Amino acid sequence: MLEPNFNPFPTLETERLLLRRYTTEDAADIFSYRSNANAMKYIAKPLQTGLDEAKQMIERINGMIDTNDGIGWAITLKGHPGKVIGGCSFHVIQKEHYRAEIGYMLHPDYWKKGIVSEAVKTLIAYGFNEMKLHSIEAHIDPTNTGSEKVLTKFGFVKEAYFKENYHYNGQFLDTAVFSLLKP
Repeated sequence: MLEPNFNPFPTLETERLLLRRYTTEDAADIFSYRSNANAMKYIAKPLQTGLDEAKQMIERINGMIDTNDGIGWAITLKGHPGKVIGGCSFHVIQKEHYRAEIGYMLHPDYWKKGIVSEAVKTLIAYGFNEMKLHSIEAHIDPTNTGSEKVLTKFGFVKEAYFKENYHYNGQFLDTAVFSLLKP
């Protein structure tokens, strides 16, 4: 069985990015995109309405890290590590199956700059090489073509399409599931 250990926390670097642990000081930055309707367009969760919700989110993320049940990174630009522009994670880890679900989100001001691709590439490497995953999955809104392009760029294939499997805000939504096996 997979036994991840996120202590000490693995800070990851790319050419332009520093992926680091969230702190309570990040609440305002998280709120800036989690309260943004455009940023949340494909995320079936309510918009945040205050800094307390952002702080609670940080506590939940850090809690799953402390118990080794998942891991989330704040996405920052190198040279500006105090400014969180998004987040990425393995927020569901199926330890018995050596499989984890990847997730990512970015403030719209930083879209279409290759930032998510850079972060996802780094998470894939970390997941396979350090966590010893066998496969990585992603659950996305099927209308989110940008997210689908990021996934297929790295070799993810669509494994499933669930019709109306998720109820949110009075409607049933579809889910596309993509997967990548360890090379």
